[in-house]
Amino acid sequence: MKRIIINGANGYIASNFINELLINNYEVIALIRKNKSHLPPERMGNALTRMNEGEYVSFRNLVVLEYILTEENFSMQEEQLQGIFNQSVDYFHFAASLKYDINAKDEIFETNLAGVENSLKIFSKYANKNSRFFFISTAYSCGQITESFKEEFYENKDIASFRNYYEQSKRYAENIVRKYIEEQSINGHILRLSQIVGNNKTGVTNTDYGIFDFAKRVYSLSNTYPNNIVRICMDSDSTQNLLPIDTVVMYLMRVVQIEYLPVIINFVAKNSIKNFHIIDNLNKLLPIKLIPVKTLNTVEMTSWERMISIGMSFTGSYANTNLIFETKNLEKITEVGTNEVNATTIFWMLDYFLDTLSLKKQNTSLTPS
Repeated sequence: MKRIIINGANGYIASNFINELLINNYEVIALIRKNKSHLPPERMGNALTRMNEGEYVSFRNLVVLEYILTEENFSMQEEQLQGIFNQSVDYFHFAASLKYDINAKDEIFETNLAGVENSLKIFSKYANKNSRFFFISTAYSCGQITESFKEEFYENKDIASFRNYYEQSKRYAENIVRKYIEEQSINGHILRLSQIVGNNKTGVTNTDYGIFDFAKRVYSLSNTYPNNIVRICMDSDSTQNLLPIDTVVMYLMRVVQIEYLPVIINFVAKNSIKNFHIIDNLNKLLPIKLIPVKTLNTVEMTSWERMISIGMSFTGSYANTNLIFETKNLEKITEVGTNEVNATTIFWMLDYFLDTLSLKKQNTSLTPS
């Protein structure tokens, strides 16, 4: 069975992908950095156990290795790298900094640019010619584009063309991959993901990114100050491109199974969901009344509205977007639009996520001091 190497392997998308690979008997090598409290095997095991709701997970085809993304040879022995690349592999670069503002610019560019280039250097040095390199990018490397974002390379632009440094770093990283494709003839591919949410069939949601970060802030406010009317600066008719985790895993599995692929594929939803449905569901689930308005000056805000506004420093930049993504290449490898988020399934996801927050709060309050 094919060998799959994945860095940043304990992240939300990567760990769900690994779970499906193991179910289908693929050999997986997971590269994970250690942190202060857990070694890489523990971090990987915790991620897999959590998504399987505590059920036994077989690690028979899984090897977990410690690495340092930006160090020479990942701070691993050459013999070890030669061993993991001793056959044709699909290498997936998931590792990324999800920070976005100017205060984290150095960290963002170190991880998202230097880290990608280091992966490419190691791949070029150790992988054979039949191996493939997949860079997990974001559909939001489109920046502040006004037309359809095509499945092709775009030139680097100044920060003024983007909403934040995360978007810009991903555009720059795509062009680093482009350089290795053109100059070193690696078999490289860009997979651009939109916002990944929970499972569209079960509602299980184990991410607090994007709309769930916003939901968490609303939850906190509504529990501390219940039954308030709160205006938020958001266009209810604008849209969010939300892709369920089970759909993106299906797309990733198709990538592994297909030999010849387009260089760039936009992993996005065919149909976006209106902000109205997200706000309406939060109003149904929480003791709060959110009212979206297109403009709201700080001086006009109540104290509760200011609290929400401060928490929307990232999500707020996507509150008034109607982005359009080309899916021509995606449609070449799979059927598109068959398992997409709608008002009902986003309700399930928000309900599950908010219940999880409530359970965590209960457990914390019961913990003896």
